[in-house]
Amino acid sequence: MVLSAARQHLLGGIRLGACGQHLLGGSRPGAWGQNLLRGIGSVYTAAKGFQEKEIREKLQAFPGGSIDLVKQESGIAVLTVNNPARMNAFSGSMMVELEERVSQLEEWTEGKGLIIQGAAGTFCSGSDLNAVRAISNPQDGMKMCTFMQNALTRLLRLPLLSVALVEGNALGGGAELTTACDFRLMAPGGVIQFVHKHMGLVPGWGGAARLVRIVGGQNALKMLGGALKIDPEMGLQIGLADRVLEGSLAGSGANALLEAEQWLGCYTAGPAPVIRAIKSVVVSGRELPLEVALGTERDVFGTVWGGPANLQALATKAKHK
Repeated sequence: MVLSAARQHLLGGIRLGACGQHLLGGSRPGAWGQNLLRGIGSVYTAAKGFQEKEIREKLQAFPGGSIDLVKQESGIAVLTVNNPARMNAFSGSMMVELEERVSQLEEWTEGKGLIIQGAAGTFCSGSDLNAVRAISNPQDGMKMCTFMQNALTRLLRLPLLSVALVEGNALGGGAELTTACDFRLMAPGGVIQFVHKHMGLVPGWGGAARLVRIVGGQNALKMLGGALKIDPEMGLQIGLADRVLEGSLAGSGANALLEAEQWLGCYTAGPAPVIRAIKSVVVSGRELPLEVALGTERDVFGTVWGGPANLQALATKAKHK
């Protein structure tokens, strides 16, 4: 009944789509896009007062769980949020590990895709409350927020097509994590819920800004203000979910992951330089002013024009099919 009420409430004013944004006025058109292609996508730097070492040390004081990364020969990596004793909530050390895994993926030049999942059949329940209570003062909270905004922005800007595989619950910071992926696949019974209001908070890891760009401002207000539970059907209707997994395959984590890999493989088929270039021009179009995005697209085009994939296509294909 709760999900049904939420569905009716949201569908009363569905507004799909996303809006572009900001960044780097005065930069040479295309220069920022070339940085993206090399995996440089930070929001905060030392020049903006971002003291990464200090923040990392603070977070490392709260250990538990792990962020596991497996790179596959297919060019699709699997990142697992692994803390099942706490419904895969992020400890402080897991936040640091996430940033480290993003750094590894930035250097993975053969990569084309990324699937993010939770261990033991649930996605992620946000932050470990033990760590949250220990750093409840505003100063430490802001440091954690800054660190996670940077990590998740870099994650979204990776030159990989990324998918959040949502089994079970994606709550709070877990819901924010889903928005740092290009796509979201939901298993039957899965729920995405921004529960921040119940904790006297708002999203702080960039989830609200990204949510607006995915489902629109009105739906985002309803989801945040009502702490609505979004099930797979509702997710599809408002554009938050890209697919609901088949019930026949979604009975276990292994089968759900296999289906996610098959779905993503439809979009990552082909040479890595081309797939990575596609992601880069989309990121620049999504985030940069038009003039800068056009320059970036031109520069990225120059990295694949006359390249091995382009020359092979010209030699073997008489026409497009």
